Amino acid sequence: MTVSDIVNFLEGFAPPELAEDWDNTGLLVGADGDEVSSIMTCLTLTPDVAAEAIAKQASLIITHHPILFRGVQQITGRSSEGRMLLDLICAGIAVYSPHTSYDSAPDGINQQLAESLGLSDIKPLRPLAECKTEPAIGSGRYGDLPEPTTLGELINRIKPIVGVEQTWFVGSLSRTINRVGIACGSAAEFLRDAAAFCCDVLLIGEARFHACLEARTLDIALILPGHYATERPAMENLATRLKSEFPSLTVWASEAESDPLSWV
Repeated sequence: MTVSDIVNFLEGFAPPELAEDWDNTGLLVGADGDEVSSIMTCLTLTPDVAAEAIAKQASLIITHHPILFRGVQQITGRSSEGRMLLDLICAGIAVYSPHTSYDSAPDGINQQLAESLGLSDIKPLRPLAECKTEPAIGSGRYGDLPEPTTLGELINRIKPIVGVEQTWFVGSLSRTINRVGIACGSAAEFLRDAAAFCCDVLLIGEARFHACLEARTLDIALILPGHYATERPAMENLATRLKSEFPSLTVWASEAESDPLSWV
């Protein structure tokens, strides 16, 4: 099994053309012909996560958030990212990032969140293409709940799905919710899209203060359980999917990774 085999599989369900123009997706470290015997998935490749991959002898890391996101002129041991990259290269570990391709894929992160809430007639908040045999392709998702509920009740349903005990929100807990918009991670830019499709609430990972004020002005509720919470479960799901597709490989989701934010 080679890096190319795994990349072909990943790009089969999360095509590179779905990535946003500003993104840095694809194979970021390594060669297509490198042999793969084990894969680790993670949300973000940090030094502690990289150390886990090296210790457990991973051949390939699939990180949702890209490394080398901005222009790099030096890779040296003078920075934490440089040291991490040098350690990974010395260990012969390849790195691949699907990022926004996986966010927007027909069965990617936003679709998974929409289905976990039991939404019907699921469609993208920003359609890219229409297809008669598959769901419409695009960024974000929205759909209708099986029956109306309150914002408070919906929040209580969402918490165990994304693995949190508390969440920020904007709006009245007694507000009736019929239609839900979803955009994982830092996605407040989807507020007006959700409002245009008459969503009563938008589920996103995080938002700045002024975006929360805008939501109130637009009369749309927000649920903000955290960037990590809205995306990490999908990386665990990806590990399970890879195990099923490549049973001869050792595949796991990083055990060292955790949310940098904590609640008190």
